Order: sequence, then structure tokens, then C-alpha cells
Amino acid sequence: MSTLNAVVVGADRLGNIPDLLSTHNIRITHHVSGRDPSHQRRTMQLPSDTELVILLTDFLGHNVMKSFRQAAQRSGAKVMACRRSVCDMQKALQQCGLCPHAKASA
Repeated sequence: MSTLNAVVVGADRLGNIPDLLSTHNIRITHHVSGRDPSHQRRTMQLPSDTELVILLTDFLGHNVMKSFRQAAQRSGAKVMACRRSVCDMQKALQQCGLCPHAKASA
């Protein structure tokens, strides 16, 4: 399975999230807190190798999320949104089909 390059947007610290993502072959290439006013620009460009944009919704304003969603759409990257917790990240990975270890609910 190949490694997926991701940009994480939101939060100052990621805690255990990088460890969780690495177990699913997702590598964080960039982490952006989303605090900088320039992150609200509509013409924002993602790094060229970005395949996934992860939005940590409990740390982002609406305009920042919108600009990163638009940037992902322009570059053809997938977008995943969740809260900054390992449990929510795991659920989002399963819902997006990025978690090969997902078990069907009984």
C-alpha cells in the first residue's frame, strides 16, 4: 500500500494524530494552524504532492475551511473533516474509506 501525503489544517498541536495516521500509511507533509489571516485567501495553493486535506473543525473558522476545501478541489485532493481527537479521526478515516482495518458494524 502506498503512502498518502496529507496536509493537516487546524490546531496548534496534533497530539497522537500523526501516530494514528502513520498506521494507515498517511504521511503529514504540512501542518497549518489556520490562524494566519492569509489562510482565508481564495487563491491558496496546496503543495503539489498533496493527496488529502484533513480539516480539524474544532479549531478552524468557516472562511479558513472554505479556502482549504476550494484549494483541495482545484488540486484534486480528497478532503476529510473531523474534530481533533483520535476517536473522531478514526471514524472519519473509516467513513472516507481510507481505513483498511474498518470492520462492518454488526
